[in-house]
Amino acid sequence: MRTETIVQSAYLIAGILFVLSLAGLSKHEKAKEGNRFGVTGMAIALVATIWLSLSRAADPTVTLGLIVVAMLIGAVIGLWRARVVEMTQMPELVAMLHSFVGIAAVLVGYTSHLEAEAAGEYTAVHSVEIFLGVFIGAVTFTGSIVAFLKLSARMKSAPLMLPARHWLNLVAVLVSFALMVWYIQSHSIVPLLVMTAISLAFGWHLVASIGGGDMPVVVSMLNSYSGWAAAAAGFMLSNDLLIVTGALVGASGAILSYIMCRAMNRSFISVIAGGFGQEVVVSGDTDYGEHREITADGAADLLRSARSVVITPGYGMAVAQAQYPVADLTRRLRERGVTVRFGIHPVAGRLPGHMNVLLAEAKVPYDIVLEMDEINDDLADTDVVLVIGANDTVNPAAMDDPTSPIAGMPVLRVWEAHDVIVFKRSMAVGYAGVQNPLFFRENTQMLFGDAKDRVEDIVQALAADVVTAR
Repeated sequence: MRTETIVQSAYLIAGILFVLSLAGLSKHEKAKEGNRFGVTGMAIALVATIWLSLSRAADPTVTLGLIVVAMLIGAVIGLWRARVVEMTQMPELVAMLHSFVGIAAVLVGYTSHLEAEAAGEYTAVHSVEIFLGVFIGAVTFTGSIVAFLKLSARMKSAPLMLPARHWLNLVAVLVSFALMVWYIQSHSIVPLLVMTAISLAFGWHLVASIGGGDMPVVVSMLNSYSGWAAAAAGFMLSNDLLIVTGALVGASGAILSYIMCRAMNRSFISVIAGGFGQEVVVSGDTDYGEHREITADGAADLLRSARSVVITPGYGMAVAQAQYPVADLTRRLRERGVTVRFGIHPVAGRLPGHMNVLLAEAKVPYDIVLEMDEINDDLADTDVVLVIGANDTVNPAAMDDPTSPIAGMPVLRVWEAHDVIVFKRSMAVGYAGVQNPLFFRENTQMLFGDAKDRVEDIVQALAADVVTAR
């Protein structure tokens, strides 16, 4: 009894630390502190759980050995991935980690069913916990795998458009509900197996039917799903901390998804239903005219005479790992008295906060990194905008073309600036598969090549001014 009390107290402390962690992670300035709270809370939770397991084990030595082996395997894999993963691979890595939570909930569900069957102790409430835990876990598992495949370009980013796809989703949910009623009444494993197969297919189709341009919202939503799967596992295991932690992750992921949906002018309900993906048809008939090109030296000339500069990064910056030369360019411009700020779209990159993490990694001051709503009204008074690797998030078609697949999506109105320089490798369309009329506007010039190399060229051109002045 004393052990149970101590463990529950440790769980309470860990839960409070997790709440403080989320609070810290909501602000740039307190993100590191939030991470420390989270790590401390997880360490306390692990120690308490291991102690509780040993106190209940018939053979504590064997139990401890199994726990140590499992943790060592996980630690080796985790440390290896942490060392080799690139920032551009973080979105797909997060998606894959979500799939682990999903499959864990499925396995816990089947284990709970077998334990209840062996003991002959069935209750309606526990049966519902098992069924919902397996359902949510299976949907999270396959949905996360599809997200991983799309984000890693192992699967086409275009949405899967099956005939009557919304009806298929509805039928899957209704059939699963009927199977739950059967499972509660019969306690047979058959409806559980049938539901698992249906929910695995349902999760796959749910995410496959969403287009690549909307994947940041999908990753956020899968984060929420993984939280609810963990909470369901907590109910099955009667683990209060797992319930609380899962609920925190699930709720925070849902709130973030809602905020992102508003930023993209999307329906939150349609995200949950997997219904806002649409087939993208890129027409080659539209004549936007000819684009204009500029060299790094020409870009440096524009920046020399600029009073205000806004940088709008995108996934291309992450691919090129250009955040460090961008930070160097920012420092040099500010030393010249130029006002430099960053405009971050809510879904820039492949993961919520992707660009913020990259810029923080390169030591860009937090106070000049602004959200889209904070900077959009200032773009008309900006001399030069540098679009580094962004595409769909600065596409005027979202506002001008009601037939565009991204119509209605709020974007950074960079075209309102006096001059726009777009860093791209080629004139290829963005991840959403939509051509960008911005590239052909009179005040836009294209700077082709690797973003890191081109930014470094501009930095060298500006540095030459300092040498000459000396």
